[in-house]
Amino acid sequence: MTRIHAVKYLSLLLALVLLTGALSLPGLAEENLPAEETVYDEAGNPIEFPEELRVGHPTETRGDFFTEMFGNNTADIDVRALIHGYNLVSWDQNQGVYLIDESVVEQYMVVENELGDRTYFLGLYDDLYYSDGTPITAWDYAFSLLLMMSPEIEAIGGKIYRAEHIQGSAAYLSGQVPYLSGVGVIDDHQLAITLDHEFLPYFFETGLLLCVPYPISVIAPGCRVYADGQTDLGNGYGFGAYIGNEDASVSDPVYTAALLEKTILDPETGYNSHPSVCSGPYVLTDYDGVTAHFELNDWYKGAWIVNDLPADFRFDVQTLSGVGSGRAVHNSHTGPNIFRMEREDKDPLYLVKSTIEKISFSVADYDTMAEDLANGTFHLVNKAVYEPAIRECLALGTDENGTAIRNQNYPRVGLAFLTFTCDWPAVHEKEVRQAIAWCMDREALTRAYCGDYGQVVNGYYGIEQWEYLICTQQMAYPINLIRDRTHRDRDIEEWTQFKYVYVNDKSEYEEAVRAWKLLTLENLVNYNVYDLRSDPDRTKKTGVEKANALLDAAGWTLNRSGEPYQAGTDDVRCKQIDGELVALDLTMMVPAENHILDTMQENFFDHLAEAGIRITPVPTEADELFRSYYRETERTTDMIYLATNFHAVVDPSITYSTDKTANHQLWNNTYSDDEDLYWRAVNMRKTDPRDVYDYIARWIAFQERYNEVLPAIPLYSNIYYDFYSDQLQNYWITAHVTWTQAILEAYFGVTPSTAE
Repeated sequence: MTRIHAVKYLSLLLALVLLTGALSLPGLAEENLPAEETVYDEAGNPIEFPEELRVGHPTETRGDFFTEMFGNNTADIDVRALIHGYNLVSWDQNQGVYLIDESVVEQYMVVENELGDRTYFLGLYDDLYYSDGTPITAWDYAFSLLLMMSPEIEAIGGKIYRAEHIQGSAAYLSGQVPYLSGVGVIDDHQLAITLDHEFLPYFFETGLLLCVPYPISVIAPGCRVYADGQTDLGNGYGFGAYIGNEDASVSDPVYTAALLEKTILDPETGYNSHPSVCSGPYVLTDYDGVTAHFELNDWYKGAWIVNDLPADFRFDVQTLSGVGSGRAVHNSHTGPNIFRMEREDKDPLYLVKSTIEKISFSVADYDTMAEDLANGTFHLVNKAVYEPAIRECLALGTDENGTAIRNQNYPRVGLAFLTFTCDWPAVHEKEVRQAIAWCMDREALTRAYCGDYGQVVNGYYGIEQWEYLICTQQMAYPINLIRDRTHRDRDIEEWTQFKYVYVNDKSEYEEAVRAWKLLTLENLVNYNVYDLRSDPDRTKKTGVEKANALLDAAGWTLNRSGEPYQAGTDDVRCKQIDGELVALDLTMMVPAENHILDTMQENFFDHLAEAGIRITPVPTEADELFRSYYRETERTTDMIYLATNFHAVVDPSITYSTDKTANHQLWNNTYSDDEDLYWRAVNMRKTDPRDVYDYIARWIAFQERYNEVLPAIPLYSNIYYDFYSDQLQNYWITAHVTWTQAILEAYFGVTPSTAE
């Protein structure tokens, strides 16, 4: 039996919506855009604004501007956000949920069959265009999914999108059938995606629909998408999508690895580094390997603003009512580039279209960051973390033109860590990795690099992740009150299926809070060479003692000659593994010229020597380091030091997958083979989307195993700083996930007090 029903989301975390009627949304007319006006200062002199917004970032771009299949550093992610748009879903950071993007999808419904497969029928707007004026249709989204999953991508060195959540993906990826049964095209503006019941439930289910359109005419010229592989509904429409020849009379397949090698990876014209036709707010006009230049995409209709709720929501026990408090964010929807679109029987839709004509994006050197801000080399520096550079920038009053340098700070959804090559014999055992962690003075390293802006973390999380905020009681528990009898009687069956979410009175609320308070991170081990709680004066290296005990118990009791290891005499410990004498003489790849290395000798390497471990740092250029980390080249070191920012939805079942039959190991950047860690990650993702409590409990269980086996040693999460010229108005990074979103609302101007 097939049934049609709504998609469930949580209220603080997933809220429930089903669009059933058609929406009418006019495009942005030219007359809506603000007219250019001359601005004068108090003396009556015209104020000149930059012709190009120059943005600096501590991480250098690699040129992977297409997808994460060829690399995924944070600078490249920012570029993608500028040039690729019209995703089927948008992240609402205030609610912590993916929502169907109402500026892209006009209407949708969800159909579930008797097996539990869930098909999303998505009706797209007809006013979506690429930057060359070509219409974007349902066929483009189908092409994107097929392209990212195709073996031709794998043949040219890309990590294919395995998409086990899409029905029929296993048969398609294995070559059993030539089509993807879970993707259908009903007509030019109706797309269908079926989620496989065996993959469900998935806590962030709507996030499984993540997809942006890519132009087949540029990436696979001579090809087209067909959707009659499974059931022919006529004219090529239906289910079972595949890529075929545009000209049916051509017998040999046009879509080949050789074609994609040219169209995607050509260093001068390839879509990966020089995407020519895009769908986002900007188009890339030039890239020299270091600096990327962008101009406005005139065909872009605007981005949907969804973060329109307070960032924090508190429940008042005395009044039994919800109250907003704490970390509220900018949500005024004001400015010359924000448009209110009225919709019949629905809340208004807000779209934003940038008025900053040009942007350049380049690497910002911490050693010259303050100087570059002062002399106007950069108008905006994003994600500064190095404490000395932050202090220098904070000390700036104005730039050389007398314009104030402003700043905003915000916590990181990510962390710095020391990852292992876990399949190498020297670091394969968790006891070795634990011993290394016990010899690291993480507090001192964090303070030396981040100063007061960093915080040691003990798991795979950042200090702004909503899971962490709930566990540390910095965010309200998702407990809500069924407010009145009418509300209660009408929806009682639906409301009460949400575990620990809806309560009737104060006593039920207090009982729910007691249960939530049991979910903490207090069981995580705080690895450090000093026991700072019992010995704040750092008089005894208890961590080194624990490291030596671990290594003795694990059999690392020999020296390089195979004789018993003698502390103070022998340089490193050794162990016989599979007939070979393996030494704890390790190498660690670190970003070249990274200041974290300045204090590692004192706060890490010297302590390791006392436990019979030696680490030789290998400074490496960023591009080579990332290629090694992402398994694009053969790994050459036991460890890599780097940092990451998480996606809005973190699914560690991909990062720590032990499934080698499906090539998952290509996404497993630590080479971890811990089955317990993997299945805890799977168990976490397979939480019912309605059950926040259970999800947090499973998230903690994953963190506890991660903290024990340490596929990577977590170091710190931190506070980021953005510094920017006062001429950049309406820039609110704290209201957005990245600067690439915040910049759409921003514009060049002056504050009213300095303008006539």
